[in-house]
Amino acid sequence: MNRRQSLKWLAGVTTLLAGSMTGARAAAGDGKPTLVKPKSEWKALLAPAAYQVLFEEGTERAGSSPLNAEKRDGTFVCAACNLPLFDSKQKYESGTGWPSFWQPLPDAVGTSTDFKLIYPRTEYHCARCGGHQGHVFNDGPPPTGKRYCNNGVALAFVPRGEPLPALRT
Repeated sequence: MNRRQSLKWLAGVTTLLAGSMTGARAAAGDGKPTLVKPKSEWKALLAPAAYQVLFEEGTERAGSSPLNAEKRDGTFVCAACNLPLFDSKQKYESGTGWPSFWQPLPDAVGTSTDFKLIYPRTEYHCARCGGHQGHVFNDGPPPTGKRYCNNGVALAFVPRGEPLPALRT
């Protein structure tokens, strides 16, 4: 690799890293959440495990969420702001130990690049509050081939026929 190639490579990595850091709370549209609260408010509103995943980008232990076994018809909403994120018709058993979906609802999530495990992964967040939901992988079922691997504590389930909770303000 010559000097010019090295500089191009470094510029590309720098751009990619800068994009991932500025996109840490990427959402639909302009990439900014529409519901913004200080972390202290989210911490007071949420259970500690939900706060850790949603606003500190943690991960719950595989197999720990009852939502992984949820088979009823309904809607999965963001545990922080109540935005509907997934329809149960897009949920499937991935065998990973986390609730998995092959597609989110339109305009429900935004993505960013995560380098926490050295290699790049696509992280997704609630488009409304920016709460971390999980990661998307390219090993899901048809028709999308995507696996939206979600932390269960970042979601709440509303059975079909029951009213969706009001969006948090």
